[in-house]
Amino acid sequence: MSTPHLDSVTRMLGPACNDSTSQDAWADLEHDLAVGLPVDYKAIVASYGPVQLNGHLFLHHPATVRWNLATWISRTVEQFPESDLGEAECPGFPDGPAFGGPDGLIPLISSDRGEYVFGVAPVGGGEWTILACNGDEQDFFEYAMPFAEWLYRYLSGEDMFGPGSAVFYPGPVVFESLPMSEMEGSRSWYGPER
Repeated sequence: MSTPHLDSVTRMLGPACNDSTSQDAWADLEHDLAVGLPVDYKAIVASYGPVQLNGHLFLHHPATVRWNLATWISRTVEQFPESDLGEAECPGFPDGPAFGGPDGLIPLISSDRGEYVFGVAPVGGGEWTILACNGDEQDFFEYAMPFAEWLYRYLSGEDMFGPGSAVFYPGPVVFESLPMSEMEGSRSWYGPER
C-alpha cells in the first residue's frame, strides 16, 4: 500500500535498508495485540528497522532478537500504567489511559528523550489516531493523522510531541544501526539530500 505520506517518508529516508517482510513476525505480534497495526507503520518498520533516526527516534523490528518490537511493546505496556503517565489526561480516555490492544494505547516508537508515540485503533475501522507523549511534560498530545504523516512532520522539524518539542536537523536524515549482538558495533549512514 502506498499513500502520499508514505511516499514522502520513503523519499526522505531513501531506499529500504531491510528487505525482510517478516510476515510471520507481524502476524504473531498482531495476534498477541488482538489488533492489526497500521499498514504504513508496518511498511516503514519493515523497510528500515531496527534503527535509530537522527540520533533520537528508535524503530524496533518484530523479526529480530535484539531491538524486538514485540518485546518492547510488551515491556512498555507493562511499565506505563505504573508511571506518572498512567494517570495523565489522555484524549479519548476520560478515565485515564489504558495500555495495550485492542482498545488501549499501543506503543509504536520512542526516543532517547523519554518521548513515546502510541497508536489507538479506530473503533469499527478507519484511521488510527496517534497520541504522542513528551516525557518532560507528562501529557498526551493527539495527532489525527496516519503514522507516516506524523513521522514525516517529525523529521521535517515540526512539534510532534507537543508544543516546543521540535527537533530539526538540516540535511539528510542520519541513520544509526542498532547492534544485533554484544560483539557488533553500530554504523551510521545518511539518507538522500533534502
